Amino acid sequence: MVIDAWMQHGTVRFLQHEMLDSLWRWTGQKPPEQEVPIDVTVGAMDAGGVDVGLISAWYGPEGALVSNDEVASFVEQAPPGRLLGIASVDIRKPMDAVRELRRCVRELGFRGLRVVPWLWELPPTDRRFYPLFAECVELGIPFCTQVGHTGPLRPSETGRPIPYIDQVALDFPELVIIGGHIGYPWTEEMVAVCRKHPNVYIDTSAYTVRRYPPELVRYMTQDRQHKVMFGTNYPMMTAERALKGLDGLGLSDEAKEAFLSGNAKHVFHL
Repeated sequence: MVIDAWMQHGTVRFLQHEMLDSLWRWTGQKPPEQEVPIDVTVGAMDAGGVDVGLISAWYGPEGALVSNDEVASFVEQAPPGRLLGIASVDIRKPMDAVRELRRCVRELGFRGLRVVPWLWELPPTDRRFYPLFAECVELGIPFCTQVGHTGPLRPSETGRPIPYIDQVALDFPELVIIGGHIGYPWTEEMVAVCRKHPNVYIDTSAYTVRRYPPELVRYMTQDRQHKVMFGTNYPMMTAERALKGLDGLGLSDEAKEAFLSGNAKHVFHL
């Protein structure tokens, strides 16, 4: 079984946003002019052998780029069990954000919260995040975020694992935190934080197997209970491309299973 921990089924307003210009340039693609059918996303999952994809909403200072209700609609349009929703919220009004998160989990069946700090140019230690962290603990869902440098045209400072992820994990030891995008160029910091805190995980979205930093590969191959999970950052990268060369990492069967599905099953309660 393969679970993709970081996907988007983007709206046109999200995919055409100027902040993503650098990503489209790197991939040699252009953003779509019309809304993309769900069949396209499911087809890309099939081609890469992905059984379940976690697709998220996107909220930023300008509002909803992909709303929670749109994500719920995408999940409903897909074959049963193929897509699962991850909520996002507007952090400027923390209590409204908490109520929206509750609605997404209790009524829409979403499996986690994702807030991307660089979109707000605020680190995850900002006071506006803390009510959401407490609610994630109460709801029993993970907080998914981005670590490492920022590919889109925004500052990268908010993606530092130390001090930000380390401090959040100290303040909320019960909170499950998933740091997406590996943490490069601070991958060694991210691995250290992951080893230090039992509820901190890493996902590999936005990176192909062949671009995994050596310190991440060492962690996955040498630690019998590594906490790394697979992600693509689709549609910027497909699973078929991301997983090419996986057998060359030298993972044991146990480590490979944890990477492709086991860790995600655990934290998303699948």
